[in-house]
Amino acid sequence: MGKDSRLTFRRRHSYNTTSNVTRAIKTPGGKLAVQYTKKRGTVAKCGDCGNKLRGVKALRPKSNIRVPKRNKRVSRAYGGARCGTCVRQRIVRAFLIEEQKIVKRVLHDQQKKDKSK
Repeated sequence: MGKDSRLTFRRRHSYNTTSNVTRAIKTPGGKLAVQYTKKRGTVAKCGDCGNKLRGVKALRPKSNIRVPKRNKRVSRAYGGARCGTCVRQRIVRAFLIEEQKIVKRVLHDQQKKDKSK
C-alpha cells in the first residue's frame, strides 16, 4: 500500500504480496483512491538456451490468449519457441549430418568398387 495513511485496501487482503500491489490515484472528483496494479508478464524464453525471445510480447497467460498471433511469435521456423541463433544451429547441424551421410555413402561405394577390381 505504501506511505499514504489516507488510503485503505479495497479488498480483504492486507499482506504485501505481488498480487496486492496498489497505487494511489487522484480521481476526477479530487478524491484519493486505491488502484490495484496487475502483475508483470514474463517474456517467453528459448527452449534450448533459455534466453529471452525478442519480438514476443511479455504478457500474463490470460491476456496472452486474447492477443493476436503476430504478438506471440516471429515469422520464422520455430518462431516464438526458439531464438534465432538456436534455429541457425539446428539448420547447420541438420545440413552437416546430411553431408556426413553423403560422404559415408560415397566412401562405401568407392570401397565396393575397389573390392570388385
